[in-house]
Amino acid sequence: MNTLQNEFGFEQKSWGPVLKFRHLMIKEIFEEPQIASTLLTKGFKQIQEIGEAVSSGQYGMIYITGSGTSYHAGLAAQYAISTLTRFVTSLIPASEFPSWIPSVSTRRPLLIAISQSGESLDVLAAAKTASEKGMDVLAVTNTRNSSLMKMAKYTLLTRAGKESAVTATKSHVAQLLALFLLTTQLAETNGNPTVDSAWLRQELFKAPEILAETIKSVDRKVQKLAQKYCHQGFFFLLGSGPNYATAMEGALKLKEACNIFAEGFATREFLHGPIQLVNKGTSLFFILTEDQLKDAVSEVRRVRAFEASVISIFERDDEQLKQASNDLICVPTGFPKVFSSMINIIPLQLFAYYSSVRRGLNPDTPDKLAKVVK
Repeated sequence: MNTLQNEFGFEQKSWGPVLKFRHLMIKEIFEEPQIASTLLTKGFKQIQEIGEAVSSGQYGMIYITGSGTSYHAGLAAQYAISTLTRFVTSLIPASEFPSWIPSVSTRRPLLIAISQSGESLDVLAAAKTASEKGMDVLAVTNTRNSSLMKMAKYTLLTRAGKESAVTATKSHVAQLLALFLLTTQLAETNGNPTVDSAWLRQELFKAPEILAETIKSVDRKVQKLAQKYCHQGFFFLLGSGPNYATAMEGALKLKEACNIFAEGFATREFLHGPIQLVNKGTSLFFILTEDQLKDAVSEVRRVRAFEASVISIFERDDEQLKQASNDLICVPTGFPKVFSSMINIIPLQLFAYYSSVRRGLNPDTPDKLAKVVK
């Protein structure tokens, strides 16, 4: 791979030969390092300009909206913006936005509207409602000249290229990276004084390498797990903090690609009722960061006591977690926790793909879904 130097002083790499794949979904997962590199080299200046405009726009409130995968990207963005900046944020599903948005706001609001296609009717309706109430709209989209882009004051293009599989993967990672970069820009002028936004941005510029390393390190393990659990029809995915969004998106991928029941929960919230459904026919993913390990081991043991199977996703080969779980997927270590959803979603995307193939399905074209919801 050739090392390049972009105008912002961060090293980038051009990614190697294009491989041949059986399905579009797996091809697009493997393209994620390249699309991250493209966004960083071609899109960062635009993100920087938008961040400066938003920071100087005297906005006191940020609403975020989207549907499906884009909503989950918005959930991860809400966590990042709330953690790293002083902006008050609120996430509302696009289909509910016109009903839930207040008629009067005491703070000047901005709406971040997320849509891969820029043509989702629910997101367009949310943007229209926002405009009618005097809000500025920041569109986060993969599609230049889309309807959403035409409605927006600002547009952040995610530059993921054409995504052909209905089951969105690379566009989600591009959305996350774009929104996280924007957050570091906002943190420069509206941030928590304890936040080192320059360091966090520098870590995000390592995303292509980290994504490539993640795919390479977990791919074979995930293939084996997909075979092991190919007869399982009931999954819970549990995550906390930024990985609540990961749990939600991972569950959606299993529903879309595998046509099975899967539900994402905040880890501790799962104990407030849904744990009643756990038995030997249940499998659970625990998506963990280092600070959650101590409590997580006891929670894993608790569900294992009901004969459930547990697959843990963690950034190192911890012996206690390994013994408590049925299986452990280790992702690369060291990426900032606030952005960890971008890394931890990779094994879940791969698991959904390989599980779909094992079940004799075509993950590219779920029979009840369309790429754009009209």
